Amino acid sequence: MFSGIVEEMATVLAIRKDQENIHFTLTCSFVDELSIDQSISHNGVCLTVVGITPATDSMPASYTVTAMKETLIRTNLGLLEVGSRVNVERSMLMNGRLDGHIVQGHVDQTARCTAMEDADGSTYFTFEYEASKEMARRGYFTVDKGSVTVNGVSLTVCDPTADSFRVAIIPYTFENTNFCNITVGTVVNLEFDILGKYIARLQELSS
Repeated sequence: MFSGIVEEMATVLAIRKDQENIHFTLTCSFVDELSIDQSISHNGVCLTVVGITPATDSMPASYTVTAMKETLIRTNLGLLEVGSRVNVERSMLMNGRLDGHIVQGHVDQTARCTAMEDADGSTYFTFEYEASKEMARRGYFTVDKGSVTVNGVSLTVCDPTADSFRVAIIPYTFENTNFCNITVGTVVNLEFDILGKYIARLQELSS
């Protein structure tokens, strides 16, 4: 479980395809604190650490995670390249504050940035996603002032429609997450609020 409060951006050092899987090797400041089997959110996708490589004279310490075909289909991880910066967050400590919202690290689908607007120092980003009545019945929708996770970042929804929403990004978030690399046309990962999914499911079962 995660909170959607990104710790930092990791950098992709290597990408290796293995049949339908892709192994990503990344580096960040907390590699030395990681262990095999640990869960880390990558652009909102929960992936397991499968390898750790100590630093050498020519390379920084790194870790490796594996994404399977289903994950690659549902997320933007298949678009990553060597040098890409990825939002990372380690799993939440149960004795800490929940500063964002409950994030599972189970990405529901992707969305595309369709607009960026200045907001007197902050920036409004508009995202559009595939929508249908069936997806809405599963809780794949947003509500005004509700929560949504974009590339692993916990955000508050503004101006939702049936297939789009806006979020306001303050300068700190812009500078310390890969929102600084998002432009019109960029594909991002979405995880809708788990509470909304449960409510949608209960309504479906009671109807």
